[in-house]
Parts: sequence; structure tokens; C-alpha cells
Amino acid sequence: MNIAILGSAGQIGAYLEEYLKEKGHDVIGVDIVEGPQNDLRVTPNTYIESIIKNADFVFFLAFDVGGSRYLKKYQHTFDFVNNNTRMMANTFRLLKQFNKRFIFASSQMSNMSYSPYGVMKRVGELHTTALKGLIVKFWNVYGIEKDHEKAHVITDFIRRGFEEGQFEMLTDGTEERQFLYAEDCCEALETVMENYTDFKPEDPLHITSFRSETIKQVASIITGCFAVDGNYDIEIKPGLAKDSVQMDKRNEADNYILNWWVPKTTIDIGIRKVYNEMKKEYHND
Repeated sequence: MNIAILGSAGQIGAYLEEYLKEKGHDVIGVDIVEGPQNDLRVTPNTYIESIIKNADFVFFLAFDVGGSRYLKKYQHTFDFVNNNTRMMANTFRLLKQFNKRFIFASSQMSNMSYSPYGVMKRVGELHTTALKGLIVKFWNVYGIEKDHEKAHVITDFIRRGFEEGQFEMLTDGTEERQFLYAEDCCEALETVMENYTDFKPEDPLHITSFRSETIKQVASIITGCFAVDGNYDIEIKPGLAKDSVQMDKRNEADNYILNWWVPKTTIDIGIRKVYNEMKKEYHND
């Protein structure tokens, strides 16, 4: 199958491109880090138009987004809103023009009206439903990330452990999250693609581990990884602030997707895999 991945250099996209290629698919990635012709914000763009036109299936993963530090700094800015608005307008127009089967990557934050990021994702969901595409909601997917400014909590903690030795969290660490390893996420996305006609646009396709851990527990697993390598002095200290970004009691993961797919990787194994990959980078320096 000829598959286009929009956002192929991102945290999920990079894993998905490699995963689908190993499954024998012809995959073409689109990401702005590969050059200006890959900029989904620009129209007209004959390069992007050709890719979407010739694709059998499209994964719309591209978004201006990052972890909590990035969102806190940028999500209320004009550029953040403008980037995502333009990206969605251009991409959804082409998906409609060429009548493509596609998956839009949303978030469990899409019902949080106080978050510009959540609102932008909700706008994407409305476009997707109107075009009869499928929406998946990601819950804290983690894996290797190349852009440190946009790093999410797990990769941010590991990076800062290597670079700083000890640091303070943004919060007191008592908040709970459901974390999903990127390779499990790829299996879920492949499953949805392969069973595309079994789903309806309004189906609640929540892609998560369905297991909750506190940020303190995550920090403990990460410091344990350093300890195994003999680095017993690594310390991730809780902060004083309470979490305020995702503490919305309306949000509970819907397990509907478990009829087709079940996550495999436990949080400790997943973090160890990410840690080992990041360790190579720092040991090579």
C-alpha cells in the first residue's frame, strides 16, 4: 500500500514510518524538518498535493506541538494558533479534493476549551468527521524525540538526567497519566488502518495503555535506569506546583479499541528502551 505520513519526523511519525516500511508498505514521509517543500502551511504546494493525490492512505500526524513545557510557553501565541490553523486548512482541503481515506491524530485534550492546543485538535476532529475520516485520540505517547524544546515528560526527564544530573519537576508529581510506548502506538494505528471500514467517524478510538502512573513513579523508573548503569546520584525532585494542564475529570479513556488491539509494553520496559537509545547519543558525544 502507498502510505503518506504527514509529520513523519515527529515522535510518533518517525516510529510509524519505520514500522510500516518493515511491514512492506511503500511509505513517503512529509515533515517540515526535511525542507520548505514539506511545509503543510504553504499553498499552493504541488509537492504535497502530489503526495496526497497518489497515496492510498494518509496519516495526518503533523501539528505544532510539544510537551507541557512547550505548550506552556507557546500555545497562547499567534504563531502556534496560526501554524496549526493553516496546516489543517490546507491538508483537509487536499484530503477532501482527492477523497482520501485518512486518520487524524487528535488528543485526549480535545475537550479542554481552556487549552488552545485542545481547541485546535477539536477543530481538526470536526473537519475529520465532516470528511468521514477517522479520529484517534492519543494519551501521552512516548518514544525518542529529536527536538529537545518540544520534548515530552519521559524524554525530557531522561535528557535532563544525562545533562544536569538532578533537576526539579514542573509539578509535585502526584498527577497521574496513561503513557503508551510509541511502538505499541504504531500497532494501534496499523490496526485502525487495516480495519478502516469497520469504524465510523464518531467511534471513540482512544490509543493509550489503559494503565495510569504518577509522574513520581515515572521519575523513579528513570532514576532506576541510571542506577543500573552505576549513576546513583541522579535525582529528579518534585516541584511545589499542582498540575493544571490535563486534570480534567471528564476525560476517561474509552476502551472500545480493545476489541481490535491491545497494548503490550509496560511502562518500565518502554522507558528502559527509550533510555537505552538516548544513552547511545550521550555516550557517542
